[in-house]
Amino acid sequence: MRRHPLFPAYLALGSVCLFWGTTYLFIRMALESFPPLLLVSVRFLLSGSILLAICVLRRQPLPRGRELARAAGNGVLILGVGNGCLTFAEMWVPSSLAALIITVSPFWMVGLEALVPGGERLRWRTLAGMAVGASGAALLIGPTVLREGIGGGVLKAFCILQLGSLCWSLGSIRQKRAPGAAHPVVSGAIQQLAAGAAFLLPALVADEHPVVWSARGTAALLYLMLFGSIVGYSSYVYALDRLPVALVSIYTYINPIVAVVLGWLVYREAFGIREAAAMGIIFAGVALVKRAAAAVAD
Repeated sequence: MRRHPLFPAYLALGSVCLFWGTTYLFIRMALESFPPLLLVSVRFLLSGSILLAICVLRRQPLPRGRELARAAGNGVLILGVGNGCLTFAEMWVPSSLAALIITVSPFWMVGLEALVPGGERLRWRTLAGMAVGASGAALLIGPTVLREGIGGGVLKAFCILQLGSLCWSLGSIRQKRAPGAAHPVVSGAIQQLAAGAAFLLPALVADEHPVVWSARGTAALLYLMLFGSIVGYSSYVYALDRLPVALVSIYTYINPIVAVVLGWLVYREAFGIREAAAMGIIFAGVALVKRAAAAVAD
């Protein structure tokens, strides 16, 4: 099996499925010590610097000019805004609920693809799948929103997670449509460093709560830096470069399952019949959308 030319890519995909599913829990843990802007900035500054140093020591060629600027811009969109929105959302909702809400993110990818020049236009089967997924999202958050009102934390988290999913999808499409000559891991290091740098000034000037040092919060930050960013994101860009997008996208099904299990084990986050039904409906909608896209590609 290890002699298979795609074995490293499959191994990278496996690490994405596992480690990214755990990051929802560790973001919640890290927020016990660090304010959100500072958490995002420090996490990606450290991981990007370490990863870039490793690439330089291995004499990997670095991007220059427009390729460098494009990689940095994609990093701010994908990691800075995308992950930053997730971090803020977990101040209002449990980590497992945040993970379930994010399962609708493939719909943003499909919608944006239809808007860009040369993109695949939306077909009725795609729209039907998106409608199914939207009904699952309504089941997931609707009862709580009705109870809390429009000013409640669940609706705030849902809206900010949609902004994060939009930026993540936009950055991913930009990256997919204009791949650079640099190794994908090098591009990942540039993206992480750019995301951390973009959030540094806001973190320094924002009126956030002070850092509350604790062993658990610091360990969570280190875990996010190592396994969420250095290992996880590098594995993601590597797998995306080597494997079909449809195959790589299976992480969108596995990550929330991992997040739900860990959230229940550590924080006893609620997960009942309604949440399970909503997750199944959203998964069905995502599957319908992906099947429609695969049919068009064939």
